[in-house]
Amino acid sequence: MVPRSKTPRKVSKPPIIKGFKPYGGNIGDRNPAAINLLLEEYEALRLCDYDHFNHGEAAEMMGVSRPTFTRIYASALKKIAKSFVNGQGIFIEGGHIYFDSRWCQCHVCECRFSNPTVKEEKDRCPLCNSPEISAMTSELDTGCGLNACI
Repeated sequence: MVPRSKTPRKVSKPPIIKGFKPYGGNIGDRNPAAINLLLEEYEALRLCDYDHFNHGEAAEMMGVSRPTFTRIYASALKKIAKSFVNGQGIFIEGGHIYFDSRWCQCHVCECRFSNPTVKEEKDRCPLCNSPEISAMTSELDTGCGLNACI
């Protein structure tokens, strides 16, 4: 029997950071490997805990069922708890996602910004005014995260 294909999850707003590093601890301690928080897990946390949507509303916004959303959310919480308890860093990238609008990234200041109206093409970074920008792609299932450019 062939497993059902995974539905891409819609991400409305990519994270403004790439991850977190633990602060403090003993200098001689070995730093465990960082934990990978997928973009769909980040989006689930953002929708529920930051924007205060319930699981049903957030699931609809991400284009998945409510039980699937709840599994994504639970996975994110488990990873964050593991990171805190074990003193591990978190990096945010990868996953089976697509963006709801066109997103760009500046190569000078690394600012990420959206371009919701394709009619008006962005040719400069809104933060530093650099012309060195490129469109971001979601790169489904490649694990390369947000740093891949078209």
